[in-house]
Amino acid sequence: MLAAPVLAVGLLAAPARAAGLTPVTSTLTSANPADETPHAQNGDTKAFAEIGTTVYVGGSFTSVKAAGGAGWTTRNYLFAYDRTTGALKTGFNPVLDGAVHALAVSPDGKLIVGGAFVNVNGVSRKNLVELDPTSGATVASWAGRSDGGLVRRTIVVGTKLYIAGAFHWVNGTQHSLLARLDATTGAIDPTFQIDASVARASSELVWGLAVSPDGRTLVAVGNFTQVNGQARNQVVVVDLAGTPAVADWSTQRYVAPCYDWSFPFYARDVDFSDDGTYFVVIADGGRGDGAYCDAIARFETVDRGAGIDATWVNYTGTDSVTSVEVTDNVVYVGGHFRWLNNANGNDSAGAGAINRFGLGALDPINGMPLVWNPGRSGAPAGTTTWGPIMWELWRGSTGLYAGFDSDGVGNEYHGRMGLFPLAGGRTVAAVNAPAAASGFLYVSSANGQATKTPFDGTTLGTPVSTSQANLTAAGASFSIGNKVYWSKTDASAPSGSYLEVSIFSGGSVGAPWVSSGYNDWFNAAAMTGAFYLDGRMYYTKSGTNRLFYRYLEPDGYIVGCTEFTLPSTGLAWGGVRGLAWVSGKLVYGNQDGSLRAVPFDGTAVDGAASVQLAAAGGGVNWSSRTLFFATS
Repeated sequence: MLAAPVLAVGLLAAPARAAGLTPVTSTLTSANPADETPHAQNGDTKAFAEIGTTVYVGGSFTSVKAAGGAGWTTRNYLFAYDRTTGALKTGFNPVLDGAVHALAVSPDGKLIVGGAFVNVNGVSRKNLVELDPTSGATVASWAGRSDGGLVRRTIVVGTKLYIAGAFHWVNGTQHSLLARLDATTGAIDPTFQIDASVARASSELVWGLAVSPDGRTLVAVGNFTQVNGQARNQVVVVDLAGTPAVADWSTQRYVAPCYDWSFPFYARDVDFSDDGTYFVVIADGGRGDGAYCDAIARFETVDRGAGIDATWVNYTGTDSVTSVEVTDNVVYVGGHFRWLNNANGNDSAGAGAINRFGLGALDPINGMPLVWNPGRSGAPAGTTTWGPIMWELWRGSTGLYAGFDSDGVGNEYHGRMGLFPLAGGRTVAAVNAPAAASGFLYVSSANGQATKTPFDGTTLGTPVSTSQANLTAAGASFSIGNKVYWSKTDASAPSGSYLEVSIFSGGSVGAPWVSSGYNDWFNAAAMTGAFYLDGRMYYTKSGTNRLFYRYLEPDGYIVGCTEFTLPSTGLAWGGVRGLAWVSGKLVYGNQDGSLRAVPFDGTAVDGAASVQLAAAGGGVNWSSRTLFFATS
């Protein structure tokens, strides 16, 4: 996983953004798709919408059937079904002559449809139409029209309808690839004149679009290099407060050609978080020096300026990501990928790669994969087993809808679409280093033994010896929530050691288990001290005067594939033995047996502020790598 300026493909200079994000509670859907959703026989599904208990589905299909149905029913490009029973809505049968790419609901409860069609219900309605949600009849009074290219995205926020695609005229007025209309009447909004243009290659278009929930920020991605005459390569941010204007925001991460012989552009989709504080851009495109190709990247909404880098980036290892939905503090992604956390792979699984077959869910704090792995599998013989595109991920009222171009998901047959229900899902609690200002410092004194010393953030108390029968062959140790992670030397481990995990309760280290088979590549024994804070595992290594960190995901105990270095001055990290974070301070032991503390804010460490807590030769030898802080 990369999050920094790149020296060469897969190599990093520094993290893209300083620390400051704290863990959040996430709500995951079930990974078992609902059984009652209908199937499309061919083509793909590209869009979803809900009105009441009716679900509307758009795409390029021509036949559908209810789950368990015996025969196919002709439905060209758009159909509706009952969300509760899965039964097709036979009364809803509009006639379109081209694929549907986008669906939205108007403020007065009508269905807005965008796509590549020219006629609807026998009447010219180029690329944009409003339909009666019961019968599918055209709402003749609704004025929205495009010019015959493509309306790829439709988003309603309040009374405003934002559209994006490959068009140059809307309602008879010039608008290049982006426009805003009155969602109720379809009238053009003349105050919105944001024109994207000049393709990188091939045809110019806006492919992905998102508007923040407060309606103040828009992000568009696609095949363009200029917006209102300003250089904006594939991604543009628009300030919507007042008269809409191109924001002072640009990035160089989507400029490189990557595999331009196959991908004229690679920024494919974008979505905002539920609170609008950040947005996530996903991409295909192969590999490129310094570029976010075949990657998922988080950006902060408030950031402004040139050369902006992502907060974090998750690379697939040269596999495409084609859809994203950010909801419930989860970043869901879909596409044609086989792995996540795979910056070290190139069309193969590199060190740290996590198997995820076309679908994944990421922690929004560090971009690491959560334990959610339905996979794009289960297509029966004679159907399409693995298509190149996950066209849409969309959070409906009861779960996450997926639209794709194949016939399997969750190891079951699901023709071109599926629903991952909230029912049967789970909550991933926000866990972090202990937040208490006082507690106890533990350090191993021998196999099965540890010294426990009270510590109030400034002063050490009287140490006592404790029996810790499970803490053997131990190295660097640290606390997360009610668990202790610790390095254990093991000759049978692929790297010579494992990162073990134990429940820590009542001052006792419980029986350990190996953190994850995905971590076999990581030599935990090389760490001379470690601590966890805000989605990162910080650590030192013998003889190296740097403080390192990797992302670490407590849900699944997965170690990030990329090593970063935190800026620091005046501190000899190579001599550190044991690390602990205690209420804004980094407490560390030394080879000489002393104990010191230095302020720590996650951005940099200034050794000049270090203070001694215990001198060498005292009652406790603080030269053990096992130092950790706990509240019991």
